[in-house]
Amino acid sequence: MVRGGENGRGRTTIRGAMATTMRLTSTQFLEWEGNERHVQLIDGEVVVNSPVLRHQTLVVAICAELRAWTLADPGRRGKVAIEVDTRLDERNVYKPDVWWRSEPRRPARDARHLEGPPDLAVEVSSPSTWRYDLGIKKATYERHGLAELWLVDTDHDLVRVARSSRRRARGFDVALELGRGEKLTPPQLPGFALDLTALFDEA
Repeated sequence: MVRGGENGRGRTTIRGAMATTMRLTSTQFLEWEGNERHVQLIDGEVVVNSPVLRHQTLVVAICAELRAWTLADPGRRGKVAIEVDTRLDERNVYKPDVWWRSEPRRPARDARHLEGPPDLAVEVSSPSTWRYDLGIKKATYERHGLAELWLVDTDHDLVRVARSSRRRARGFDVALELGRGEKLTPPQLPGFALDLTALFDEA
């Protein structure tokens, strides 16, 4: 049994894929000893995800493609990695499945979490958390200035792209839905092309 908050509000036993009755602030969440892999704070609630094999295979493949792009040219720099605490505000600390930050926004080597959104976030669908990815998480990322979000739909082998077309755009003003036979080419990563047929075939 675990409790949420200093005054004990909210109580849950974590079973199966998720639990959402424990409430914390972002500061409490980042200090909480139960904050481990696949645990996020979404609108003040602790949410636990247990990803399946295909989810993890896609995460590794996408991260590898982004890392290969970064290393292919000495002029390309930045940081790509998988799950890390990403504090957006006092009610939301997400762990994007894959994330990339440009060199000017590269986190320190000893950083324990990210403050603010990355430049690119990737969320791969899981049955227990997909509704959050499509709903409140997408809206919160947008509100905090994320430049591009990939929502990878493992049921339909699609990637839903939400993108800001320019740096000062107010939120996501480009929406794409890409699948097999197409390539994903984000403008902020010149020369990068993710072959979606190959991606989904791999998983």
